Amino acid sequence: MQPPAPFPVALRALGLLWLFCALAVGKLQLLQCLPALAIPGIVLALTGGLLLAYHYAGSVRAWLDAVDLRTLVFLHVIRFFGFYFLYLEVRGFLPPDFYAAGIGEILVSFLALVVGLAPLPSSQRRRAVTIWNVLGLVGILMVMFNATRLGLVQPWSLRPFAALPLSLLPTLLMPLLLATHVIIFLRLLREADSQGSPGTGSGSG
Repeated sequence: MQPPAPFPVALRALGLLWLFCALAVGKLQLLQCLPALAIPGIVLALTGGLLLAYHYAGSVRAWLDAVDLRTLVFLHVIRFFGFYFLYLEVRGFLPPDFYAAGIGEILVSFLALVVGLAPLPSSQRRRAVTIWNVLGLVGILMVMFNATRLGLVQPWSLRPFAALPLSLLPTLLMPLLLATHVIIFLRLLREADSQGSPGTGSGSG
């Protein structure tokens, strides 16, 4: 396996700037001033920006395509933040809807470890990653849907998401997680196409 390409310096600088802005938004609790529908709008806009960068910026795409697919899966281990959902829900700081969301995120993060670490042949690993990716994407979309619904009917119930650390979910983590789900799908499709093309699959296991 070839080592991944060096992480682009410009992308590293933009990533640090994005992290600084996300921390500042949480520190100043700026999300609290926005209407409920603005939050999922921010998530989708940031996700779209990441995917546009992947599509149009050659250095970004080259680096991400050179990274082992399991590395993108392991990124989702951070979804063990579901335990924090459970903690806040039990203490009454989040509505009961987030109990199921916390369980779902914990399950997805645990399965990310299993899929990434299990000694599977390449074909079985691709199948496992595909199934995990569908489950993970559905899970995070359900979290977004429920949070948007609660924001419309009970806006005060989402006040914890306006401050750190939960403010990092809409401003940083969810866009990263959504974008990597899409990128994983695209890479799996390209791998399937390359293996199915005449003259490209011979000799590969």
